Amino acid sequence: MEIGKRTVRPGNNGCLIGEKGESLVSPASWTFLPAGDTGLTRKVTSEGLFWRVEVKKGKRTISLGIWAPANTITRAQEEVRSVRLTEDYKKKRISELDRREKKQGQYEEEFCIAIEAFLNFHDDYKETGKKLARAVTTHAIPVGSGTVARTQMIPIEERASLAVIAWMRHQTTAYDSLKIARIKGERRAVRRSFSQQSILLLANYREGKMSVNDCPLYQALSKL
Repeated sequence: MEIGKRTVRPGNNGCLIGEKGESLVSPASWTFLPAGDTGLTRKVTSEGLFWRVEVKKGKRTISLGIWAPANTITRAQEEVRSVRLTEDYKKKRISELDRREKKQGQYEEEFCIAIEAFLNFHDDYKETGKKLARAVTTHAIPVGSGTVARTQMIPIEERASLAVIAWMRHQTTAYDSLKIARIKGERRAVRRSFSQQSILLLANYREGKMSVNDCPLYQALSKL
């Protein structure tokens, strides 16, 4: 069995599945380090002897952590801990967190503005548009949320429009409670249908033709 660097996925009964579908068991002297501490993981993987455990979630590949020699992990933990106790590291960490917070706040503001521009509601519904923009931003913008708002692959204007439609699909339609047949393409078709409903609803707000009394968007925003 190959012991060096490799990528595996979870199997049954504590086993792992290799790249070729083979069943694997980690060496007895190894232990599992969960994902979450990037610095520590990087320290361990720099030794070159580890198995990374990954799973597929939709189009994304997520690392659950790594299997590596227990003594390597212990040594890395001690080294990382000693570095993090220094004053230089603490100051650097505070500065880094402050920079991230400012960057996040700036992006949050830019994203909310992009949503309002996409909505472009009639003057009679400007406040509704602002409230919707804040609601979608709050949901989509957090780091690690995994939403379209966090991708840098498409322009912010497109991110904003997709985030609005996704929010409305969950908040103003029966999508979440709908039982969708397990037929290839069926879920995509259902999502497309609900997206069209949301697009028509937004168009009414843009044209000032909306009656809020029976409007699912108005009702969803009222619950916030």
